[in-house]
Amino acid sequence: MPIYEYQCRKCEKVFEVIQKMNEGGDKLKCPACGEPKPEKIMSCCSGFVKGSEFPSPPPASSCGGGSSHFS
Repeated sequence: MPIYEYQCRKCEKVFEVIQKMNEGGDKLKCPACGEPKPEKIMSCCSGFVKGSEFPSPPPASSCGGGSSHFS
């Protein structure tokens, strides 16, 4: 199952949720403040793996948003 990033509309906390592709965020609540219906956000992708080659992750400054705990 994919990992999706959401951001609370009230406290702006960014958090990750493992869910099926056809599930929406309508039933989700912010883990910090409990606000319902967080906003799904675009996360920074480090690239795709081809064979045994692993790409270098992009610099943190190139990410347009999403979680910062991976940088």
